[in-house]
Amino acid sequence: MPRTTALKPEQVPPESKPTLDAFSKSLGFTPNMLASFAQSPIAFNAWAAFRSSLNKALDMKTREAISLIVSEVNGCNYCLAVHTYAANLAKLPADEIILARKGHSSDPKRDAAVQFARKVIETRGQVNDSDVQAVRDAGYTDANIMEIISMVAMFSLTNFFNNVFDPEKDYPAVPLAGSI
Repeated sequence: MPRTTALKPEQVPPESKPTLDAFSKSLGFTPNMLASFAQSPIAFNAWAAFRSSLNKALDMKTREAISLIVSEVNGCNYCLAVHTYAANLAKLPADEIILARKGHSSDPKRDAAVQFARKVIETRGQVNDSDVQAVRDAGYTDANIMEIISMVAMFSLTNFFNNVFDPEKDYPAVPLAGSI
Protein backbone atom coordinates (compact mmCIF):
# COMPACT_ATOMS: atom_id res chain seq x y z
CA MET A 1 0.00 0.00 0.00
CA PRO A 2 1.45 3.40 -0.98
CA ARG A 3 3.03 5.34 1.88
CA THR A 4 2.77 8.67 0.08
CA THR A 5 0.43 10.11 -2.48
CA ALA A 6 1.08 10.88 -6.09
CA LEU A 7 0.40 14.59 -6.50
CA LYS A 8 -2.36 15.82 -8.76
CA PRO A 9 -1.16 18.38 -11.33
CA GLU A 10 -2.49 21.31 -9.28
CA GLN A 11 -0.58 20.07 -6.20
CA VAL A 12 2.87 19.93 -7.80
CA PRO A 13 5.25 22.53 -6.31
CA PRO A 14 6.12 25.20 -8.89
CA GLU A 15 9.82 24.29 -8.64
CA SER A 16 9.07 20.67 -9.65
CA LYS A 17 6.51 21.43 -12.34
CA PRO A 18 8.84 22.02 -15.34
CA THR A 19 10.77 18.80 -14.64
CA LEU A 20 7.64 16.73 -14.08
CA ASP A 21 5.97 18.21 -17.16
CA ALA A 22 9.03 17.32 -19.29
CA PHE A 23 8.94 13.70 -18.08
CA SER A 24 5.18 13.48 -18.59
CA LYS A 25 5.44 14.84 -22.12
CA SER A 26 8.28 12.47 -22.98
CA LEU A 27 6.54 9.40 -21.53
CA GLY A 28 2.99 10.29 -22.58
CA PHE A 29 1.75 10.05 -18.98
CA THR A 30 2.87 10.88 -15.45
CA PRO A 31 4.17 7.84 -13.55
CA ASN A 32 3.10 7.70 -9.90
CA MET A 33 6.71 7.51 -8.76
CA LEU A 34 7.49 10.83 -10.43
CA ALA A 35 4.27 12.46 -9.21
CA SER A 36 5.26 11.39 -5.69
CA PHE A 37 8.94 12.32 -5.95
CA ALA A 38 7.96 15.82 -7.18
CA GLN A 39 6.86 16.65 -3.61
CA SER A 40 10.49 17.57 -2.92
CA PRO A 41 11.71 19.94 -5.62
CA ILE A 42 15.25 19.73 -4.22
CA ALA A 43 15.50 15.92 -4.33
CA PHE A 44 13.43 15.53 -7.50
CA ASN A 45 15.30 18.09 -9.58
CA ALA A 46 18.69 16.86 -8.34
CA TRP A 47 17.79 13.29 -9.35
CA ALA A 48 16.45 14.46 -12.72
CA ALA A 49 19.67 16.36 -13.49
CA PHE A 50 21.77 13.35 -12.44
CA ARG A 51 19.64 11.03 -14.60
CA SER A 52 19.77 13.37 -17.58
CA SER A 53 23.57 13.55 -17.42
CA LEU A 54 23.92 9.77 -17.12
CA ASN A 55 21.64 9.25 -20.13
CA LYS A 56 24.65 10.43 -22.18
CA ALA A 57 26.86 7.64 -20.79
CA LEU A 58 27.30 4.25 -22.42
CA ASP A 59 24.56 2.91 -24.69
CA MET A 60 20.89 2.57 -23.80
CA LYS A 61 20.93 -1.25 -23.69
CA THR A 62 23.84 -1.24 -21.24
CA ARG A 63 22.22 1.45 -19.09
CA GLU A 64 18.98 -0.54 -18.93
CA ALA A 65 20.84 -3.79 -18.18
CA ILE A 66 22.59 -2.01 -15.28
CA SER A 67 19.25 -0.64 -14.06
CA LEU A 68 17.82 -4.15 -14.04
CA ILE A 69 20.58 -5.76 -11.98
CA VAL A 70 20.66 -2.87 -9.50
CA SER A 71 16.86 -2.99 -9.11
CA GLU A 72 16.98 -6.77 -8.74
CA VAL A 73 19.65 -6.64 -6.01
CA ASN A 74 17.77 -3.84 -4.23
CA GLY A 75 14.46 -5.72 -4.50
CA CYS A 76 12.60 -2.84 -6.15
CA ASN A 77 9.58 -4.29 -7.93
CA TYR A 78 8.44 -0.86 -9.16
CA CYS A 79 11.80 -0.19 -10.85
CA LEU A 80 12.01 -3.72 -12.23
CA ALA A 81 8.67 -3.13 -13.96
CA VAL A 82 9.72 0.32 -15.23
CA HIS A 83 13.11 -0.83 -16.49
CA THR A 84 11.77 -4.03 -18.04
CA TYR A 85 9.40 -1.78 -20.01
CA ALA A 86 12.28 0.57 -20.92
CA ALA A 87 14.53 -2.36 -21.85
CA ASN A 88 11.84 -3.53 -24.26
CA LEU A 89 11.78 -0.02 -25.79
CA ALA A 90 15.58 -0.24 -26.10
CA LYS A 91 15.02 -3.46 -28.08
CA LEU A 92 16.73 -5.61 -25.46
CA PRO A 93 15.43 -9.13 -26.17
CA ALA A 94 13.46 -10.92 -23.42
CA ASP A 95 16.29 -13.39 -22.77
CA GLU A 96 18.71 -10.45 -22.34
CA ILE A 97 16.36 -8.83 -19.82
CA ILE A 98 16.37 -12.05 -17.81
CA LEU A 99 20.16 -12.32 -18.06
CA ALA A 100 20.53 -8.69 -16.92
CA ARG A 101 18.33 -9.37 -13.89
CA LYS A 102 20.68 -12.25 -13.07
CA GLY A 103 23.76 -10.04 -13.50
CA HIS A 104 24.84 -11.04 -17.00
CA SER A 105 24.55 -10.35 -20.72
CA SER A 106 25.28 -12.42 -23.82
CA ASP A 107 27.23 -9.42 -25.15
CA PRO A 108 30.75 -9.75 -23.62
CA LYS A 109 31.32 -6.02 -23.13
CA ARG A 110 27.86 -5.42 -21.63
CA ASP A 111 28.32 -8.54 -19.48
CA ALA A 112 31.42 -7.00 -17.90
CA ALA A 113 29.54 -3.77 -17.12
CA VAL A 114 26.55 -5.60 -15.63
CA GLN A 115 28.75 -7.91 -13.56
CA PHE A 116 30.73 -4.94 -12.31
CA ALA A 117 27.55 -3.02 -11.42
CA ARG A 118 26.35 -6.06 -9.48
CA LYS A 119 29.65 -6.26 -7.58
CA VAL A 120 29.46 -2.55 -6.75
CA ILE A 121 25.93 -2.76 -5.32
CA GLU A 122 26.42 -6.08 -3.53
CA THR A 123 29.72 -5.05 -1.94
CA ARG A 124 28.75 -1.43 -1.36
CA GLY A 125 31.68 -0.46 -3.55
CA GLN A 126 34.20 -2.70 -1.82
CA VAL A 127 35.29 -4.32 -5.10
CA ASN A 128 38.73 -5.82 -5.56
CA ASP A 129 41.46 -5.11 -8.10
CA SER A 130 40.43 -8.03 -10.30
CA ASP A 131 36.85 -6.66 -10.51
CA VAL A 132 38.14 -3.33 -11.79
CA GLN A 133 40.59 -5.02 -14.14
CA ALA A 134 37.85 -7.24 -15.61
CA VAL A 135 35.74 -4.25 -16.61
CA ARG A 136 38.83 -2.48 -17.99
CA ASP A 137 39.76 -5.60 -19.96
CA ALA A 138 36.30 -5.53 -21.55
CA GLY A 139 37.11 -2.12 -23.03
CA TYR A 140 35.78 0.31 -20.43
CA THR A 141 37.84 3.36 -19.52
CA ASP A 142 38.14 4.67 -15.99
CA ALA A 143 35.65 7.38 -16.99
CA ASN A 144 33.20 4.65 -18.09
CA ILE A 145 33.75 2.83 -14.80
CA MET A 146 32.90 6.05 -12.96
CA GLU A 147 29.72 6.28 -15.05
CA ILE A 148 28.77 2.69 -14.15
CA ILE A 149 29.29 3.47 -10.46
CA SER A 150 27.20 6.64 -10.83
CA MET A 151 24.41 4.65 -12.48
CA VAL A 152 24.45 2.18 -9.60
CA ALA A 153 24.00 5.11 -7.21
CA MET A 154 21.31 6.81 -9.31
CA PHE A 155 19.28 3.62 -9.81
CA SER A 156 19.68 2.80 -6.11
CA LEU A 157 18.21 6.19 -5.24
CA THR A 158 15.00 5.46 -7.11
CA ASN A 159 14.98 1.88 -5.80
CA PHE A 160 15.19 3.15 -2.24
CA PHE A 161 12.56 5.84 -2.89
CA ASN A 162 10.16 3.26 -4.30
CA ASN A 163 10.90 0.68 -1.62
CA VAL A 164 10.23 3.26 1.11
CA PHE A 165 7.18 5.00 -0.37
CA ASP A 166 5.75 2.09 -2.42
CA PRO A 167 3.93 4.21 -5.04
CA GLU A 168 0.98 2.64 -6.80
CA LYS A 169 2.27 0.54 -9.71
CA ASP A 170 1.55 1.92 -13.16
CA TYR A 171 3.74 -0.36 -15.27
CA PRO A 172 3.06 -4.06 -15.95
CA ALA A 173 4.34 -6.22 -13.09
CA VAL A 174 7.23 -8.59 -13.73
CA PRO A 175 7.78 -12.02 -12.19
CA LEU A 176 10.06 -12.45 -9.22
CA ALA A 177 13.66 -13.29 -10.08
CA GLY A 178 13.35 -16.78 -8.64
CA SER A 179 10.65 -17.64 -11.17
CA ILE A 180 12.49 -16.46 -14.28
